Amino acid sequence: MSAQMMGVINLIQETDALETLTDSRCLATVPFGGRYRMVDFTLSNMVNSGITKVGLFAHTKFRSLMDHVGSGKHWDLHHRQSGLFVLPPVADDMSDLRKGDLFHFYMHRDYFARCHLEHVIICRSHMICNMDLSEVLKAHLEKEADITLVCKRLDEEPAGLARRVQVDEDGRVTDIQEHFGRLETDIASMEMYVIKKELLLDLVETSLARGQDHLVRDAIMSRLDSLKVQAFFHEGYLGIVNTLPAYFKHNMELLQPSVWRELFFTPGRIYTKVKDEPPTSYLEGAQSVNSLIANGCEIEGTVIGSILFRGVKVGKGAVVRNSIVMQNGIVGPDSTLEHVVLDKEVVIEPGRDIRGVEASPYLAVKRKVI
Repeated sequence: MSAQMMGVINLIQETDALETLTDSRCLATVPFGGRYRMVDFTLSNMVNSGITKVGLFAHTKFRSLMDHVGSGKHWDLHHRQSGLFVLPPVADDMSDLRKGDLFHFYMHRDYFARCHLEHVIICRSHMICNMDLSEVLKAHLEKEADITLVCKRLDEEPAGLARRVQVDEDGRVTDIQEHFGRLETDIASMEMYVIKKELLLDLVETSLARGQDHLVRDAIMSRLDSLKVQAFFHEGYLGIVNTLPAYFKHNMELLQPSVWRELFFTPGRIYTKVKDEPPTSYLEGAQSVNSLIANGCEIEGTVIGSILFRGVKVGKGAVVRNSIVMQNGIVGPDSTLEHVVLDKEVVIEPGRDIRGVEASPYLAVKRKVI
């Protein structure tokens, strides 16, 4: 079924409130879960669903994105005729970068035209989930929909920002509201859209001709009466990760074995860029309780309920509790961290005591020395 569908990962003007975590990188390459980047989940979902042609529409700060995805070989997308295509913005001047995704789709319309596949699935990178996208296409064809929107019924108010969606008894979408709207519904958009390629290109051209350049706001929300937009409900785990509290919350939820198993293994595995590093070294006096620790770390202190990325060092007598320490971070001897997020290569000098709160963790910028 998925052989009829090409994938598009849309990074154009992705909603981002992750503060300094995205100062030097795009949202898609924010580290997540000990050894992954956020874009890994979308890429893996597409590959596991049988999608062999993926267009990654980059926007700004995409140097780390290019380094991470490379040729796509870690996702088995390094093929000559299909595979992964990174499409940077085509801009005559800086003002073009401020334009919406329809403008950038139009500038790369040859990419769509050269593809023989009939349908397109457009996804964002900040929806952390594991799902079979071929089921979405199957429902799309059965309902004879113009557009199928993947949604999730929420059990609680999300920590991240998401559009709210209203549907009728037949599952047809009747209203979509922006991230800060007040639509009273427990249904959130997962920003995944299945659409026929021919219809997508038509929406691109007709919307731009009217001076409109945003896919959801201009091309879809304004046409809910004329287009048959159907909702497809995802039943599994979902993390909407585009704010700092949401980032902290959904990382910490990985310490629950049921969440970790579902997110990384069901229905398919999540893949990332492989780095061959030695196993973590636990020295004399080291303690680790309910933590997720990547390879290449050196632990001499105590780690409780935390996530450590590759190459982190925790000195003797140091305590890291309910915190996230990214690649090559150093926590000096006798220091204490609680509800803290350290970006890459942050150094905590000996004897420091740094604490945040769960709803607002302390965030240290990349390469900072404290």
